[in-house]
Amino acid sequence: MSPPVPPAGTAPPPPSPPPASPRRRSRLVAALACVLVLALAVAGLAVFRPGPVAGWLGDDDASGTAVAAPPEPTPPAVLAGPDGNAPLPTEAGIRAALDPLVRAAALGDRVHLSVADVSTGQALYGSGQDTPTVPASVTKLATGVAVLAARGPAYRIPTKAVAGANPGEVVLVGGGDPTLAVDKDGFYPGAARLDDLAAQVRNALGGTAPTKVIVDSSLFTGPVFEPGWDSDIPTGGFGAAITALMTDGARKNPAEARRTAEQTNHAAERVPQPDLTAGRQFAKLLGLTGGAAQVTRGAAPAASGATGTAPGAELGTVESLPMIRLVDIMISDSDNVIAEAMARQVALAKGKPGSFVGGAAATGQVLGELGLPAGEISLADGSGLSRTNRISPSLLTDLITLAGNGSHPELAAIFGGLPVGGWSGTLDERYRAAATSAGAGVVRAKTGTLSGVNAIAGTVTTADGRLLTFAVLTDRTQGSLDETRAALDRITSALAGCGCR
Repeated sequence: MSPPVPPAGTAPPPPSPPPASPRRRSRLVAALACVLVLALAVAGLAVFRPGPVAGWLGDDDASGTAVAAPPEPTPPAVLAGPDGNAPLPTEAGIRAALDPLVRAAALGDRVHLSVADVSTGQALYGSGQDTPTVPASVTKLATGVAVLAARGPAYRIPTKAVAGANPGEVVLVGGGDPTLAVDKDGFYPGAARLDDLAAQVRNALGGTAPTKVIVDSSLFTGPVFEPGWDSDIPTGGFGAAITALMTDGARKNPAEARRTAEQTNHAAERVPQPDLTAGRQFAKLLGLTGGAAQVTRGAAPAASGATGTAPGAELGTVESLPMIRLVDIMISDSDNVIAEAMARQVALAKGKPGSFVGGAAATGQVLGELGLPAGEISLADGSGLSRTNRISPSLLTDLITLAGNGSHPELAAIFGGLPVGGWSGTLDERYRAAATSAGAGVVRAKTGTLSGVNAIAGTVTTADGRLLTFAVLTDRTQGSLDETRAALDRITSALAGCGCR
């Protein structure tokens, strides 16, 4: 679970990489510009985290006054991209750099590692690289790639209201949007809103007064909690009952959760029945009180071409943020509820049940269709909370290479939300020690943590400007969490700091 992004206007402490030479500064700025162009071409938008980069690009502050560029050191290349002309490290060079680090006691006795070149896909280092290993939240990389491939970056999830069987009855039909808000005070900025949908319904009903709300959350099936989750997940604040209709990721108090996200690491109390809670919120927006506000579950009448207020006729619809943005939030915040909803979108796109089982099966199917070794992944959920998940490091580096080499531009959205070493997300406070400072700003990776399990997978730009992908999975770690993370960071920093030739 990732630490939150500070609110706008609050700049985090800058990382402390070594001073950059003029040649390196020039290369970093050029790399940033290239990737920004790619991001704009693929996504049609760019999302920047407030902080050092905003000032560096000359953004205005709230008063409209131009912000001067910060003094040295030059900000890190937080969007560094591949340079196919940079020298390729040798396998022997990388092995010499990594072999001593892989044997660190804090990593335990199951350390599986894969390193490859993004431009060519050439494998450069492996140790147990094809061995399926517990991935924890690194699973979200597989979920993100699968949903971008299956749904496309521009897809939006609809939430609809249709006319019920009797006059005045309104059926709220969940489409699986976990970010749906009640009103402008929702947890996820820019989310679809129930108050907008309620306004559409009142307009569509005309002179007919709403009398009852029924919720149809049948799009998702099966258990609402994955059987392999640890017993504290349902109540620990990082997971929730997964239903096709919910508001604000099932948070009980989204406004408070937004205010305290930084202190709570995005944990928040969740409601036990998200679909019924959303239905009651919708009933209140429609002006229903007392017994009329009592919401029940039911099925929406078949539309069959119905119009007006006939049973099954559509009374209104709102749509989620585009898939590219949902994936970005899922990865940057390590949002488990969004991840489970995304896995179900993969299932629905592939004609499978919208369940834990359907999502896991569909994710494996889509990765296989992309040419990845589907035999090296076995999932029970889309978030990585399940300890029964298994992914090999080499599948992860293959997946990242596929997303980053330009052959599937729709998959490049997984990079937008990746935490940056010494700068954002779960890597915000890492890569600040002298032994790991080479990774600050040039390591972009998804982390994963369960008790006894620590993982990291992403990209790193070498000192020569070559973009590599790496995955390090350990599921028998020893020692403290800080020691294990430091050992992982030394591995990725070694890749950042050497030419390895």
